[in-house]
Amino acid sequence: MDERRSWQQRIHAQLFHQGCPPITALLLKADREALAGTELSAAGRQYVDTTMRCIDQLNAEIVPLRAQLVGFARHQPGCQALQGRHYGVGWLSAAIMWAEIGDARRFRSSDQLVRFAGLDITVYSSDAKRAPGHLARQGSPQLRWAAFEAAKCAARPGSPDYVYYHQMGARKDGKRPTLAVERKVLCRCYHTLRELGDTALAAPTARTHHITA
Repeated sequence: MDERRSWQQRIHAQLFHQGCPPITALLLKADREALAGTELSAAGRQYVDTTMRCIDQLNAEIVPLRAQLVGFARHQPGCQALQGRHYGVGWLSAAIMWAEIGDARRFRSSDQLVRFAGLDITVYSSDAKRAPGHLARQGSPQLRWAAFEAAKCAARPGSPDYVYYHQMGARKDGKRPTLAVERKVLCRCYHTLRELGDTALAAPTARTHHITA
C-alpha cells in the first residue's frame, strides 16, 4: 500500500507540474475517467499511463491479500474482540493491531504500548530551555496506521469519543484530536487483549487462513 501511495503521489506531482487540476482519489472509477480526459503533454500522458499500470499491478496483489487478512481476523478470537468492542476498529485494523501487539502481557502498562507504537511525546529540556514535544515515531508504523484509521472515526456522531474529539479540536490544531484518540484506542485494545490472555492468541476458530508474503 505504501508503494501504491508513492505511485499516486507521482501522478499528483505530474498533474501539478503540467498545471492540471488535482485529482485526489485515483482508485475511483470517476477520477480515473477524469484523469484519462486530462490534457497532458505526450511525455506526461506516457508517464501517467505507465504509472497507472503500476498501480493496477499492485492492486492485483493488495486486494486478495486484504481479503486474506480480513478473513483471518473474522475467525481469530483476539481480532474478533478488538473489532467487536472498539468503535472504529475494522477487520483489517484488528488484524494489524493483533499482529503488531502480539501478547499484550509483555507490556507492563498501556502507556508502554503507546510508547511501543511511537505515539508518545518526547520533550527535550535543560536548565535554560524546553523544546516543544513531538511524536517519537520510533515504533511500529503499521500499528500507528491502524490506530489512526480507527481514531478518525471519532469524528462521527455515533462515536463514544465524539465529544472528546471535538473538545480537543477546539483547544488544539487539527491533527491533535486524532492523535489523542489514537492513544485511547491503543490503551483500550491493550486492556482487551490482556484480559483475554491466552485466548487472544488462539488459532482461528474456523479454517486456517494461510497468509503468504
